Amino acid sequence: MIKNWKQLSDLRNVNRQSVAMRMEETGEHPFDFEIMVCAGTGCLSSKSDDFVTAVKEELAKNDMTDKVNVVRTGCFGLCAQGPIVIVYPDGVFYHQVKPKDAKKIVSQHLIKGEYVEKLLYHDHKTKEVVNKLMDTPFYHKQKRVALDNCGRIDPEKISDYIAFDGYQALAKVVNEYSADDIIDILETSGLRGRGGGGFPTFRKWAFARASVSDQKYVICNADEGDPGAFMDRSVLEGNPHAVLEAMAIAGFTIGANQGYIYVRAEYPTAVERLEIAIEQARALGLLGQNIFGTGFDFDIDLRLGAGAFVCGEETALLESIEGRRGEPRPKPPFPAVKGLFGQPTIVNNVETYANIPKIILEGPEWFASMGTEKSKGTKVFALGGKIENTGLVEIPLGTTLREIVEDIGGGIPDGKQFKAAQTGGPSGGCIPVQHYDIPIDYDNLIEIGSMMGSGGLIVMDEGNCMVDIAKFFLEFTVEESCGKCVPCRIGTKRLLEILDKITMGKATLEDLDKMEELCDHIKGNSLCGLGQTAPNPVLSTLRYFRDEYVAHVVDKRCPAGVCKNLIRYEIQPDKCTGCTACARNCPVAAINGEVKKVHEIDQEICIKCGVCYDTCRFDAINIV
Repeated sequence: MIKNWKQLSDLRNVNRQSVAMRMEETGEHPFDFEIMVCAGTGCLSSKSDDFVTAVKEELAKNDMTDKVNVVRTGCFGLCAQGPIVIVYPDGVFYHQVKPKDAKKIVSQHLIKGEYVEKLLYHDHKTKEVVNKLMDTPFYHKQKRVALDNCGRIDPEKISDYIAFDGYQALAKVVNEYSADDIIDILETSGLRGRGGGGFPTFRKWAFARASVSDQKYVICNADEGDPGAFMDRSVLEGNPHAVLEAMAIAGFTIGANQGYIYVRAEYPTAVERLEIAIEQARALGLLGQNIFGTGFDFDIDLRLGAGAFVCGEETALLESIEGRRGEPRPKPPFPAVKGLFGQPTIVNNVETYANIPKIILEGPEWFASMGTEKSKGTKVFALGGKIENTGLVEIPLGTTLREIVEDIGGGIPDGKQFKAAQTGGPSGGCIPVQHYDIPIDYDNLIEIGSMMGSGGLIVMDEGNCMVDIAKFFLEFTVEESCGKCVPCRIGTKRLLEILDKITMGKATLEDLDKMEELCDHIKGNSLCGLGQTAPNPVLSTLRYFRDEYVAHVVDKRCPAGVCKNLIRYEIQPDKCTGCTACARNCPVAAINGEVKKVHEIDQEICIKCGVCYDTCRFDAINIV
């Protein structure tokens, strides 16, 4: 039990000895080697835990168990190369490691001191070997703040977190600062909500601070529902104590003694590590009553969401915690005045909280020195789509889209060209190539018809149909609409019906005008932010890729060759060798022809599945 700040500092100094090797400090270490293994969801799905088991077995066979510390850590970020393993004191990292590689790493690297060449990372552009993870181009323009401890600590050991200055910010706050001091620090830092809205964090906390009540609440919104987004999940899996510490700081600031983390039940690893972290913090007196002997009480409980996208909206989330169907409430009153159980409540997302301990310890000026004038600090993105380096990235705000895609993401695979990037998920929009050099921040994205959102960033090349992209996100919105208000419940369905007509070649130019009018109605009349932003993917693609819509409507053609009703597969006679591969693999027997003779596709039977196109080794099949 930690009773005061000095005891925490003493414990930190003791624990730092056990993590000194991964901090790359000189001097004596308790182990000869340390093996850091990514145990985020992505790497776990690629059997990183099986590698941990295998490497421990190899260490036992070689009587090295006491000499090597094996650490299951959080996401390193370079997910495309996972599972990632780092071996200290060398700091060398291995990528795409399999359980069978454990024997080679122990026998060759640990025992003989020789790197396992086949597991070393080769940069795909320079073809050069990169031994240290942070030396890869993927990290050169990143700045890890919210992700700082992900990949450095064992998230299931509070001792690791404390060794890296964990809970020092909370101790500093309750011993040295007033609530007004914290609000001033947040205002100076310029931290804005990372959940999508970008509302100034200090202002939200100040409103709740000013609200008079005997009971107040602190909520962490971890209901991350955007397709392809995994920013919050990775923070909770790799650095859960940072969120707990920040929520306690929030409780001290607004005068709350109870917090709740609303987390998706589909995040079992995050839930498990949060449960472990909360119990560990309680056991040391860092949550509960009389924290640091100051008389400050604060505790945290979990509430699991059932996967409703609308519960990412703060008032729908509050309804869910209270045991009702997740539907948004009219605003005002805002949660800071009347929130959970009718009491003043602040709701921030995982990434927002993860920044706060660092801001307290490093100073608000340090945080404000990164980013742009109106968008300070860094932002975490889940980078996916047509990109070499899919993964989790954290960049200073103001970094250009081109830098993210080309320098961090490694560019578009297969020599194809950048076409657009989707930010903000179903609530966001598409950024076209003419805005490739736009500095990414809250205001710039809104100005061009997109938005930051929680941090999904999906890259597209010329093989993507922008009409189909708009349809994909709108289908998601229609499916996830709570149905409370007519503009969202009915309007998005009518919008999707028009998009269906377009992709089937049955629409007219009048339908494009109807679609824009309907978008404006939905945006202006929906009850909550999710409905108000639902038309964004449609509006942004109409704005920048109207020619593709016109091609679908007027020419009855999909330029990208994606919309099945507007394409046909044809065999080029001069390239067909009659190998019969396409005919043998066609699921509906739509291809006719004899061996070593030109084949033909029966268009009446063809279901346009694309199997023939993927099967042909002679590029004999065209999409027209």
